[in-house]
Amino acid sequence: MTHHWLHLRLTAPLAAFGDVAIDHVGPTRDFPSASALTGLLANALGLRREASEAHADLQARLVFGALIVRQGSLLVDAQNAKLEANDRGWTTWGRPEGRAGATYDTPHRRHRDHLADHDCRVVLRLTATADTSAPDLGAVAAALDRPARPLFIGRKHCLPATRLFAGRVEGATVREALSALGLPGRAIWPAEEGGGTVCAVADLRNWHTGLHAGDRRICQGEIS
Repeated sequence: MTHHWLHLRLTAPLAAFGDVAIDHVGPTRDFPSASALTGLLANALGLRREASEAHADLQARLVFGALIVRQGSLLVDAQNAKLEANDRGWTTWGRPEGRAGATYDTPHRRHRDHLADHDCRVVLRLTATADTSAPDLGAVAAALDRPARPLFIGRKHCLPATRLFAGRVEGATVREALSALGLPGRAIWPAEEGGGTVCAVADLRNWHTGLHAGDRRICQGEIS
């Protein structure tokens, strides 16, 4: 069965496809995660962060693959912030957060990885649902061109260099849809399609708790 797929171009001076963070280090992977694409589409559609059911449904319906047209170079942003006792920071749960403890003379340090001049293409579709209020591919395409909020690729300062929605392709599988782009490169697609090296990626999110939850199996290989 042939499916219709949206073609997204994710390229920017700086992009970040977050990987599993440990302590103060925030690494990036070369391909977008399922949770990152879910967040991107949800932001375009105007879903509020607390709409956990809608986010979870969107992630569950998402079928996608990605292909690197141009591999970006790794750039590490070393961030240092001096926070005093009375400083406050905004949080995702809608109220400011203060500092605890008695020592304020040591800066808050963290490293955030980015990909400079990276060009990644994504093909995606949404599986069918009985929920008539859920978005379809047409709604997603329209939202990407006229998003409810500003869009970014991974982090808020990673602004797209070009239009995200790059058209539509057809294919029975993710791999066929990637091939239909006519662009060679290293790619990922669902493991059940076979034809590449199988590995596991921890890229799913529990949208109720806000934590990463679980992994899935993918194939990596070359699209010629």
